[in-house]
Amino acid sequence: MAQNNINIKNRRATFDYEITDTFTAGIVLTGTEIKSIRLGKAGLTDTFCFIVNGEVWVKNMYIAEYEFGSYNNHAARRDRKLLLNRKEIATLQKYSQQSGFTIVPLRVFINDRGLAKMVIGIGRGKKSFDKRQSIKEREDKRIMDRMMKK
Repeated sequence: MAQNNINIKNRRATFDYEITDTFTAGIVLTGTEIKSIRLGKAGLTDTFCFIVNGEVWVKNMYIAEYEFGSYNNHAARRDRKLLLNRKEIATLQKYSQQSGFTIVPLRVFINDRGLAKMVIGIGRGKKSFDKRQSIKEREDKRIMDRMMKK
């Protein structure tokens, strides 16, 4: 297989949520969807996961229509099923039922076997002062990096 450097991140997730635990899940995709992901035409903004009947689903994930796709091209923002073990699903369900926790997609990547995987995390929403603290830490890190280069 060719070396794939596809790494689509949800940058808002780490800013809006404090991630406590992460899981790697497979994604059920159609042929044109995987082709679009391999071209890097996907996004995770405003995306979230939910559990229905013991299955984990990702909602509002954007995968651009494949430009060479024919009449059986996919819908850009459909619900997609995630593949996890029963034990992992039980853990996710336990956390999602607690107040303040949500399941957030963090990134999508292609593994060495050519399969699309999604890293999901259990996140607790940050308050506004936590966000200000994150911004301050990021700015301090930039300043330190600039000082080290000089």
